[in-house]
Amino acid sequence: MRRNLIVLALGLGLTSCNWWYNTLPSPDDALKRIPWFDHMVKSQAVFPYETGTVPRGTVPGTVPITGAEAEWGKEFLAGNNTTADRLVNPTRPGETYARGDTLYQTFCSVCHGPAGAGNGTVGMRMGAPSLITDRARAFSDGYLYSIIRYGGLSLMPRYGDKLHDPRDRWAVVNYLRRLQGVGPTGAGPAPPVP
Repeated sequence: MRRNLIVLALGLGLTSCNWWYNTLPSPDDALKRIPWFDHMVKSQAVFPYETGTVPRGTVPGTVPITGAEAEWGKEFLAGNNTTADRLVNPTRPGETYARGDTLYQTFCSVCHGPAGAGNGTVGMRMGAPSLITDRARAFSDGYLYSIIRYGGLSLMPRYGDKLHDPRDRWAVVNYLRRLQGVGPTGAGPAPPVP
């Protein structure tokens, strides 16, 4: 009798698996009926790149597929400042000083010093230039922005990958102009870099 119960339970167990998996709807099928959730990018029910009407929360700092900033890095690093000098600062300097101060002290002061005199902890050892000289004041805003984005021709590394938002780069330019004691400069030729 006990043996028959075990065989019966095993038989029911094996056939109920088939019933469970083949007859009952899958929870995955139920999820396919829901039109859209952010985490459903790979769902068979939606095609997230099909139209622009599907809501999608993008990760902060990602690169947009449209409306991206133009690229002039090769030109600038080859010593041609034409595009850089034509850039117009779209920000209002007074509104960006606090942000520019924070970013400058985070990324720039270690070389250029807290006041831009080139006396930062690392800068004194590497010969970082002062940013408050007449020569530095003569650079256009676009030229300074380009140096931040692409780096300089010698030791200055690029910071465009760290300051990925163009508004942050302009905030640093505005703060630097404040350190220099001058307002934003218009487009003009940048002095040659030795």
